[in-house]
Amino acid sequence: MARYTGPVCRLCRREKMKLFLKGAKCDSPKCPLEQRPYPPGEHGRGRIRESEYMLQLREKQKARRIYGVLEKQFRNMFAEADRQAGITGENLMRMLELRLDNVVFRSGWGASRSQCRQFVRHGHVNVNGKRVTIPSYQVRKGDIVELREKARAFIVVAHNVDTIDRQSPPWLERAGEGMSVTVRDLPLREHIDVPVRESLIVELYSK
Repeated sequence: MARYTGPVCRLCRREKMKLFLKGAKCDSPKCPLEQRPYPPGEHGRGRIRESEYMLQLREKQKARRIYGVLEKQFRNMFAEADRQAGITGENLMRMLELRLDNVVFRSGWGASRSQCRQFVRHGHVNVNGKRVTIPSYQVRKGDIVELREKARAFIVVAHNVDTIDRQSPPWLERAGEGMSVTVRDLPLREHIDVPVRESLIVELYSK
């Protein structure tokens, strides 16, 4: 399984904004972005000449890092979004939102997408009654995503459900005391609260 294993706080510093990759730490004074609000590296405090390509690249990197997708995966998703009918950028954001690890995150069971990815990889999530261990699995309209009985008793899950103040998006419907969600509809762009300008990503890959 390929994934980024380096320090994630430097990713937030590189994008000069909080990507909320560490859960509760991102809202605390211990967040490195609060102490060092500049990109990492010896040239982090230097002047950076902005260009059209740089803005496009930063938006793509930001989207990749928020959802925890590697470059090859992201490029393949863009190619699939480009083949679908409709607006390519919105198709891409919809595909990212419908990843299983993101649906688990939107359900409020995990403090971060990386934690939700771990829940899925360890087999704690069912889709339509069957265990799915692939974080990139694309859920569909009408699918029922739920935590398995063993996972519902986890202290970390109970803590997350009790303390995380995260509203479920309109395209998800909660059931079973919050331990099960149904995909009511496909997410619309106005329901995706991710600070990414997908039009710049389309421009980058369309060159």
